[in-house]
Amino acid sequence: MVQETEQSWKSGASLESDGQNGRCNVKERTMNIIDEINQEQIDKLTDGKTIPEFAAGDTIKVNVRVVEGTRERIQAFEGVCIARKNDGLDSSFTLRKISYGEGVERVFPLYSPRLDSIEVVRRGRVRRSKLYYLRGRRGKSARIAEKQDFNRKAKGAQATPAAVEAPAEAASEE
Repeated sequence: MVQETEQSWKSGASLESDGQNGRCNVKERTMNIIDEINQEQIDKLTDGKTIPEFAAGDTIKVNVRVVEGTRERIQAFEGVCIARKNDGLDSSFTLRKISYGEGVERVFPLYSPRLDSIEVVRRGRVRRSKLYYLRGRRGKSARIAEKQDFNRKAKGAQATPAAVEAPAEAASEE
């Protein structure tokens, strides 16, 4: 696919004009090719993996593959997401946790093959996209309130007609 697109671009076929003075929009065409290549790589790296939606303030548990000599094991890292960078293939997120009284931050590439799984433990209610101010806080002031989703239904838990009728019948029997 990439070779076909590159060959057609070099030969001058299917170049689009911008409509103003008949010039070809080569820069947009090149960016589209780069976006296509990046999307192919993202699809290849996420094949079989599910990446949940999360944002700054959420507590996240990441299982990372660690190689020690000839052995490979999975190590869990659980912390608060203090930053998220959405930049296509170069997307990353930063987690912060307190380990033995010392703050530890770790930056994970979102599409890294070293990431085994990502799990959202709890959602935090924050009003910022970058929570760097947590670095200077200790104790209760470093806590993040949990987000309350009252209107949101659990996935797959739709009200069935039988479930709706059952409480009505129980009320009428009394």
